[in-house]
Amino acid sequence: MTTQPFFIPAVLIGLLAVPLILGIPPNRLYGVRTRRTLSDRRLWYRANRFGGWCLLAATMAYLLIAALTPDGGTDLRVWVLHLVAFVGPLALGLLLIGRYLKRA
Repeated sequence: MTTQPFFIPAVLIGLLAVPLILGIPPNRLYGVRTRRTLSDRRLWYRANRFGGWCLLAATMAYLLIAALTPDGGTDLRVWVLHLVAFVGPLALGLLLIGRYLKRA
């Protein structure tokens, strides 16, 4: 599975999600950084926890697809499947984070 095209980026994103879930303090470098989250500590922690779970779920979704899909080498169809499995959940997670912030 470690030879899958997006394995390392997926694992890195998963690792970066953990501090968000655990409650990284407000800062200007890392996290769900918007004017609203930077001006409201309570919203910062809620949004980052939610965002962290979204990113972790996206990582797990890709790793599941990677585990179930054989390494296709240079097969374009397999590579595109991995691309969609990697980018799709991430994009959905970012969309959900945006919606979460609009409702908060």
